[in-house]
Parts: sequence; structure tokens; C-alpha cells
Amino acid sequence: MLNRRNVLAAFAAAAIGLQGFGMSAAPASAQDIIDASLRLKWLTQAQFAGFYVALEKGYYKEEGINLTINPGGPNLLTENLVATGADTFGLSGGTDSVFAARDKGMPVVCIGVSHQQTPFVFVSHKDGSVQKVEDFKDRKITTWFTGANHVLSAMLSKVGVDPKSADIQPQQVSVTPFVDKQIDVVTATRYNELYVINQRVGKDNLNLFVPEDSGVSFPRDTLIVSEQTATEKPELVERFLRASVKGWKEAFANEKEAIDIIMKIAPTLDRAQQEFMLKEVKTLMVAGKASTDGLFTIDKAAVGSANDLLAQYGVISKPVDLDKAFNSSFIDKIPAEEKRL
Repeated sequence: MLNRRNVLAAFAAAAIGLQGFGMSAAPASAQDIIDASLRLKWLTQAQFAGFYVALEKGYYKEEGINLTINPGGPNLLTENLVATGADTFGLSGGTDSVFAARDKGMPVVCIGVSHQQTPFVFVSHKDGSVQKVEDFKDRKITTWFTGANHVLSAMLSKVGVDPKSADIQPQQVSVTPFVDKQIDVVTATRYNELYVINQRVGKDNLNLFVPEDSGVSFPRDTLIVSEQTATEKPELVERFLRASVKGWKEAFANEKEAIDIIMKIAPTLDRAQQEFMLKEVKTLMVAGKASTDGLFTIDKAAVGSANDLLAQYGVISKPVDLDKAFNSSFIDKIPAEEKRL
């Protein structure tokens, strides 16, 4: 993710408080405003630019929402915070974390999917011993046990490798152990760690293992609410989505300004990396059905495939009821032409 210095800086930015950051638009009347919060899955960075742009531009205010953006962190689980009502909305790990939460009885509902394909890749050194997925057996691998581990397990199982036969360990913030060849395979998001690894090792010196190439796809960065919010405040959910879509479209239309907004909140971030991140996030967000149906589309076929894989490999006890876990009615109320880039 981020290095330690940037993690601390981003937490410091969060401590300053982001409520009301950028109030360029005023609501029709004060009594129409509803307080709400969005809990992100990680610290402030361009991965979440569209939400910050919507806040800065006053798009949430225009929809009658006084939104506070709460950054995530290494010890925060978005599903828990939304399920308990600590936060109104959440950007959770992905479809896999929604399945896991529902499997544990958490009353959370996905209302939109940001990344339409798996953002993770697994990386090995081209001059190393791992040249194909089958070579992961008996090798030292690091990954995040917040969803990426499920993707890895499914990939290995698909090629007949027992995940238990690999030495899979929790991945730390730094990718230095991989760069120094202390581990054989590292997990990287396309928009973050891969940038750092490319810079330090060289793109031509790496092997990339893409989940979709193994027949595994886990759409991620899922927007969630509690069942109670979905049932009792459907208009709030729709208004939040409308403002968020508008923010993301603006972020992609004016990338420099979007990065300016992020850098204002977390000035110690590396700007070049944030620019790279925003471009990669755009690729993920307009992939698949989102290219025609628009941002935050819920592709039930892709979600269903991930559901079946997790159940098949024992990650969840049984397939989750997709209709209860994924509610596309809110995002579907926004016309596709308003959601497409």
C-alpha cells in the first residue's frame, strides 16, 4: 500500500477532519440536509479520488447530504463499521469481503461495484523459480488476508495446486522483501504496489499472473450500506450514488484537478504515483459491463461466478443469496447515459 511515512501523514490528514471539505454548492434548505459518512477501505489516495472530488465540488450537498469521508486503515474493517451503524456507507474490500461478511451474518448490502475486474496481480522475478501458477507450490508467497488471499487460493485450486502446499504469509506495507528476493511471489494492486515494483525492479524483469487468465474474477471496491439503511432510507442511497458517479466522472474528465484535491489532503504522497493510480483505477472502473451500463454497475454474472468459487473452495460455508447481498435497484435508477464516461 503506502510506505510508513505516508501512512502516518495520511492519518494526520484524516485527523484534521474532512467533513464539509469544499462547500462550493449550497442545499435548497438546511432542514433537507442529512448527515452521513463514507468509510473508505484505506488511507487517502487517488484510488478514492471521485469521492473526494464530489465532496470538494459540493455534489453531496446538492443531493442534500452532509457527508464526512472517513479514511480506512490497516486495523479497520469497513463491513463491521457499516453493519454496526458507525458509518452510513462503506467502500469495502470487494465482492469476496461482502460474501464473507454475509456468511458471518453481517447485515450489509452491496449497492455498487467500483472495480469491475480483479485489481490484484501476483508478481515474480523473471529470473526466478516461479514461471507459471503451478510453480507457486512450495514457494514463499505474501498476500493480504483481506480478500487477496481468496483470489490466490482460487487461482491455485484452478490449476490443481493445494493452497496449503504454498508458504503463504501476510504481506507487509513494504515490497522490499520481494525486491530483495527474500520471497518468491508478491501481491500487487495494479494501481499501487505494481508502480513501486516496476520502478524498483523494472517492468521487463517481472512475471505477472493475472487472475482472469486463470479463470478467476473478483470485482472489488464494493460500495455497501446496512440492510436497515437500504430499507429505511432508499432515497439517501440513490442520492449518494448519484453524487458519487458525478464526482468520479469529474475526476476522470479533469485528472490534474482531481490529483490536486488528493494532494491537498495528503501532501506527502508521490504525485507521479497518484497520477498513475488514477489512470489504472479508471481502467478497472470502466471494464466489463461498466463500459455500457456505466460506473458502479453490478454485474450479477461476474459476482455469481466469484460466489460459486468461494463456496467451492470452502472460503464461505455455502453460496450467498445474491439477491439479498447485492441490490442493483439503486444504481439502476440512474440512467446509463449519466453513468457512462
